[in-house]
Amino acid sequence: MAVYTDIGDEDLRAFLEGFSIGTLVSFRGIAEGVENSNFHLRTSEGDFILTLYEKRVNAAELPWFLGLMQHLAREGVTCPQPVADRQGRTLLELAGRPAAITTFLPGVWPRSVRSEHCRPLGRAMARLHLAGRSYAPERANSLGPDAWSGLLQSCRAAADRAFPGLAAELDAALAATLPVWPGHGHAPTLPRGQIHADLFPDNVFFLNHDLSGLIDFYFACTDFLAYDIAICLNAWCFEQSGAFNITFARQIMLGYEEVRPLKNAERAAMPVLARGAALRFLLTRLYDWLNTPEGALVTPKDPLEYVRRLRFHMATETASGYGF
Repeated sequence: MAVYTDIGDEDLRAFLEGFSIGTLVSFRGIAEGVENSNFHLRTSEGDFILTLYEKRVNAAELPWFLGLMQHLAREGVTCPQPVADRQGRTLLELAGRPAAITTFLPGVWPRSVRSEHCRPLGRAMARLHLAGRSYAPERANSLGPDAWSGLLQSCRAAADRAFPGLAAELDAALAATLPVWPGHGHAPTLPRGQIHADLFPDNVFFLNHDLSGLIDFYFACTDFLAYDIAICLNAWCFEQSGAFNITFARQIMLGYEEVRPLKNAERAAMPVLARGAALRFLLTRLYDWLNTPEGALVTPKDPLEYVRRLRFHMATETASGYGF
């Protein structure tokens, strides 16, 4: 989450008059994240999240995201729900941006990941994948492998000025990854479905030691289910020192396979999927690091954190390297 677009008090109050969610009590921006402008909204009826969708988001795809959240909730996945206005609309406009209000989930995300967080994460991810099977509309992964070369090209010169040698290292990683990506060339394809594609710790809430819900579905897409696991291996299983935590990885996998056992091909593809996930987040973090608008209430994330992770995956050839 982040804030790029400010909202005036009068505009906000006029916007809220269209909803039956009580009167405004408080309103503040949320600086975490990098994608949209997000605000914690408290009314006399409770807490909500107001999101303004910024330019990277394709407004035509917003009904897909909102529909997915509604569908997952009906299937038993705890996640934010779009709030309809008095005319039944969940997608409106505010401050020149598409806007939506969603319900607020109780809980906090784990600032320090521990082993006991990982197994519930695996179970929740697998339940999401199973629930998504009956959501028929598809959305291509706009930040999948077809986008990576273009992302690197868009910030190549600035990347080398900021981080000497990084562009060449990324070129080599792309050359080693793209030809063997599942479904490319002779590489087998893998089971596909709806994935979250951004299950970082700050998008997973816990309450009283139990996982209480998943948030921020605006990178969700239709892609390889195992790719979601690979994203979590990157996001949850590295220590601050850069070391890979095999215990955390095993716990994620144990939880996942309690709900949905992996195919042999998915397990075998984990090293290349994890490498690709590291590339994806390194490239988008690099782009955001170099292109965050001045004055935006947002905290860009350090892309170099993912250089260390990419190097680990480049050196890991089999799933046994991840502990499973």
